[in-house]
Parts: sequence; C-alpha cells; structure tokens
Amino acid sequence: MTYLEELRDVIRRLHGAEATHVETVPVKEVFGGETIWDATWRYSTLKGHPEAKASVCWAHDTDDPQKPRRHVTVLHIPPVTSAVMAVKAAILEEFRSGEPAEA
Repeated sequence: MTYLEELRDVIRRLHGAEATHVETVPVKEVFGGETIWDATWRYSTLKGHPEAKASVCWAHDTDDPQKPRRHVTVLHIPPVTSAVMAVKAAILEEFRSGEPAEA
C-alpha cells in the first residue's frame, strides 16, 4: 500500500468520504524563532462528506511501540478554510490538549 493509499483509507474510515489527492506541500511553522512543525501534508478533495469539501492529512512515526504510526486529518470546515489553517488548527489542538492530534 502506498502512502497516499494509506491516507485515503484513514479518511474513508474516519470520515466516510472518498479522498482525491490534489497536492503535496511541505510546511514549516515557526513560533518565537523556533520551528514548531516541519513536515509535508497532503491536500485532498472529498466526495461524500456532508460538510467538508476537502481535507489535509499526514502521518508520522512515533516512539510508541503500541502506536508506531500516527495519522492526522483535518477537515475543511470553518473556521478551517485552507490547508495552512488546517495545519495551524492541528498544532493548536496538540498544544491545548497536551497530546498529539491523531486519528
């Protein structure tokens, strides 16, 4: 299974929608002069979701042997109206909860 197929399966399982990959974009977020996020996300359009027309999704490895891979999906539902806003929303959620946002 390819990485994009893995992300499509996660979106289908979590959100009941079919994702079509549109673009892959590297994003680096800096706060207070320090890099707080440096990764690549996948932007996809969605078909079959009642509210969202698009999503941003990515996966990364963890140090947890129980959950060695973490998937993050953020739907484009206001106030999230762009891929960059989706990444910022995920970072903010992780900061607020003290735990990584995950699928």
